[in-house]
Amino acid sequence: MSLIVVTEASFKKEVLLAEGPVLVDFWASWCAPCRMLMGTLEQIAEDTSLGFKIVKIDVDENPELSTEYGVKSLPTLILFKDGKMVDMRSGVLPASRLTEWLKQSTSV
Repeated sequence: MSLIVVTEASFKKEVLLAEGPVLVDFWASWCAPCRMLMGTLEQIAEDTSLGFKIVKIDVDENPELSTEYGVKSLPTLILFKDGKMVDMRSGVLPASRLTEWLKQSTSV
């Protein structure tokens, strides 16, 4: 599975109505840490054993979603499961810590 670009118009369908876990990456093109995280997110998206859908939201193009979910720094990752927000993290995490966080958060 690849990373999916989401907008305010497609957020409900791609995240809130999705079955299972969805990781939402709030990012911006000018954000160096966001670009650093991109490779890790691509790895996780391609690891089908994890079963995560990963979507990206450009905060500059979708400011209302950023405000609605309290995004104050970039990158911010918000984990949804069956349409409900489960957890939130800000900053760059190594792949192993990110994977561990995702597994722990969705096993609850």
